[in-house]
Amino acid sequence: MHCPFCRHPDTRVIDSRSTDDGAAIRRRRSCPVCERRFTTQETVLLMVAKRSGVTEPFSRTKIIAGVRRACQGRPVSEDALAKLGQQVEEEIRGRGLAEVPAHEIGLAILGPMRDLDEVAYLHFASVYRGFESLSDFEAEIASLRQDREAETDGGAGTGGRSGAATG
Repeated sequence: MHCPFCRHPDTRVIDSRSTDDGAAIRRRRSCPVCERRFTTQETVLLMVAKRSGVTEPFSRTKIIAGVRRACQGRPVSEDALAKLGQQVEEEIRGRGLAEVPAHEIGLAILGPMRDLDEVAYLHFASVYRGFESLSDFEAEIASLRQDREAETDGGAGTGGRSGAATG
């Protein structure tokens, strides 16, 4: 590690601590030449394998930017986008793989996106899954409705109302 002050090519580690629940290591370093101290943070580099065969470093910023596009015009805060980006990164890093297919990152986005905003979710899913017709949207909306009904049936018992609509 080069000293950021004098560019000496060798520095000494004084202290190491785990941060971010073990996802990173914070190291306190000292330069033997200028005797200045500085801190570094090391994280495991997570690579993304794209369909084209190219690999690139994982970027939470790219995830947030893609979700932000889907949420354009929707009442979604920057904090909510940042939280979603963190959730996706934690889920992907939790798999313990050094390289993750881009497709799996898209799948990891869909769940939190569905909880964030259903309309933005439909927009994102339509692009990600390549919806080609109105029936693709209808099937996804039916799935959203079914999930919502399952959630409410488990709680308040709205099953009578939905039963009357189908009978």
